[in-house]
Amino acid sequence: MTTSHPSTPAPGATDPRPRRRARAVAPVLALTLLVPAAVTLTALGAAASPDRGSHAAVPAGCPWMDTRLSPDERARLLLDASSLQQKMRWLVEQPANSPTQTDFSGVSYPAQLPCTPTVVYTDGPDGVRFTEGVTAFPAPIALAATWDTELAYDKGAAQAAEAFDKGKNVVLGPGIAAGRTPLSGRTPEYLGEDPVLMGALGAAVTRGIQQGDPARPVLANIKHYVGNEQELDRQTSNSVIDQRTLRELYDLPFEIIVAEGEPESIMCSYNQVNGAYGCENTILREVLKDELGFDGYVMSDFRAVHSTAPSLNAGLDQELNRPVFFTPAALEEALAAGTITAQRIDEAAFRVVRSYIRGGLFDRPLPATPVADASTPEHKAIARRMAAEGTVLLKNDGVLPLAGDGLDVALIGPTASSTPTNGVDARTACSMTWRFGGNTLLCEDVVSAETALAARLAELGGTLTFDDGSDPAAAARTAAAADVAVVVGYRTMGEFADLADLSLENGGDALVSAVAAANPSTVVVLQTGSATDMPWLDDVSAVLQTWYPGEQQGPALADVLWGDTNPSGKLPMTFPRSLADTPTRTPEQYPGVFADGTTTRTDAAAIRQVRFSEGRQVGYRWYEAQGIDPLFAFGHGLSYTTFGYDSLHVTPKIVDGERKMQVHVRVTNTGERAGTEIAQVYLDLPAEAGQPSRRLVAWQRVQLEPGEREYVHLTLSADELRDRHLLQYWSQSAGDWVTPRGTFSVHVGGSSDRTARSAAFRVR
Repeated sequence: MTTSHPSTPAPGATDPRPRRRARAVAPVLALTLLVPAAVTLTALGAAASPDRGSHAAVPAGCPWMDTRLSPDERARLLLDASSLQQKMRWLVEQPANSPTQTDFSGVSYPAQLPCTPTVVYTDGPDGVRFTEGVTAFPAPIALAATWDTELAYDKGAAQAAEAFDKGKNVVLGPGIAAGRTPLSGRTPEYLGEDPVLMGALGAAVTRGIQQGDPARPVLANIKHYVGNEQELDRQTSNSVIDQRTLRELYDLPFEIIVAEGEPESIMCSYNQVNGAYGCENTILREVLKDELGFDGYVMSDFRAVHSTAPSLNAGLDQELNRPVFFTPAALEEALAAGTITAQRIDEAAFRVVRSYIRGGLFDRPLPATPVADASTPEHKAIARRMAAEGTVLLKNDGVLPLAGDGLDVALIGPTASSTPTNGVDARTACSMTWRFGGNTLLCEDVVSAETALAARLAELGGTLTFDDGSDPAAAARTAAAADVAVVVGYRTMGEFADLADLSLENGGDALVSAVAAANPSTVVVLQTGSATDMPWLDDVSAVLQTWYPGEQQGPALADVLWGDTNPSGKLPMTFPRSLADTPTRTPEQYPGVFADGTTTRTDAAAIRQVRFSEGRQVGYRWYEAQGIDPLFAFGHGLSYTTFGYDSLHVTPKIVDGERKMQVHVRVTNTGERAGTEIAQVYLDLPAEAGQPSRRLVAWQRVQLEPGEREYVHLTLSADELRDRHLLQYWSQSAGDWVTPRGTFSVHVGGSSDRTARSAAFRVR
């Protein structure tokens, strides 16, 4: 795919696991509903070799600790020595710190065999959640806005190191969803609306987590598999999706992550998919495991299991959080009834144990005492870089970057300061929110915009005046007295609830309008996890989308405002002008309807039917197909300089699918400042594939000095052409991926709606 997307570990890192060729990921998402406290699995720190690839003395009675053997052989030795109920222990996430513990939430198990590891799960799409002494990274949607797979790898590696040092060695993340509606409460937890972009970034994060530091092994868990696109009634809704849409949009990012990231675990989702719950849906076995070759283990979301035999037989391997349906009693009852087999129990246990061994958990025990502060200066630098590079410059009439000494700047808005205003401060929009109060990341070390901008202006002989924005009239007077007004608007969102609209919170839109009316040089800084309406857009000079920017939000904002970092972020999701323009415009599409045709729940057990009738017209594909002009298009993002494209061509002109193909284009910095452009390649398939056919297939970050031009060669390897199905569509009649006949059109530019250059090729 893109040349910035590494298929190998970062320099200096080694891959501790035997490489295995999975075909790619499959069709069922999964959602996570975890309690704040991390929970542990089985115990007893095993004797470890100095390096996971080297050999040390094998503890007596523990032949599965022989590192000269393959993970398959070691797992088989352990399970062959286990009783049936000891095997059953691997089928649940057990809150135990010792293999001798026999009671888990009132469920009895025999003591586990020796030389088995302590395994501690932690929720973690954005960082190590609900934990003190860790880095508060920006939200995943901000990482997606960087379009930077190398940065995604670095972030994954940093997060894994902190998790391990905190005594946690399975990270429940990254998260994947298709961005069907901007109202979805977990939009900031995911990686945008394009399956290839989120697949590439998700694979990079996964590699960073699992390969970043062999001395501190951590497994990744990809969630939620699949079609979990809203928080409303997520446990009592049915996602009705045709097979082509399922495979091309919702399944494809998982397919890419399995092929390129090799995750050790995947989480099935709460919702039903075409009438069967995600965690007892046969696509777990038939597609994810059998067709796509995923050989890790499938865990459930918290309380997402509804049965014993159907779930186990469908391909679920582990019940998350506490045993309910996978208890010894339930499993033995199903065995006696003949609805499951001992072989299936053994298979599920084998997948779990093999992944723990292959990922290094048996050979590198967790620290006996977690470190007090796992965050490092290097990790904070990654957080600052993510926040700055993930900032998207949506509009700029020339007021940015700020220049000159002695500027008087008015900074307005409660989330711009560390001093609370009616309970709102810089931590409020630092990360996603949590139903039980506060943020998913604790944001203990947050550096506010007020602190960072005051320090910068002091260096430049300027002044900063802060106003919390609680009185718009007073804020307008503060703005009128300043050279530049920077107003920070926010909207909190997160798990358990969807948004009702796309407005700013706490009267933010009225505040922006009041400030803009008082000062013609008004810069709006948005701290949101999704799109916003922006009714004031024409009245302000500049708009910066910073998402949930994490603990380094202040320094990163200063970097961008003064041009230390020239904005290079690009939108990973479309910003509509209104909800009426979005693909999910009917009640049947969102929020979904009940049997009586209404959207109001009267029966707690009723299943809400959510019809994905828009099909493949999701995100930018919808706006192109419908001829709707969005507020800001997918891929949009300005810079303090400008870029031009020319000399586009594709080699070879006839692609056979067995060799790489390259898209060549010349990019020129036509402005007066150095900057980074993200060149984006879109592909239109021949008419046989049907509409909409446009899809993102490649991109590359290009750094250029003023007047500099560079020929960019975006290489698509044979593996990427195959695993990402870039030249194919899913044929429901054939039940397979098909390459259409005819001419393919290539379009290159700086966003999905600005691809002035085009070329063509054919596929043999």
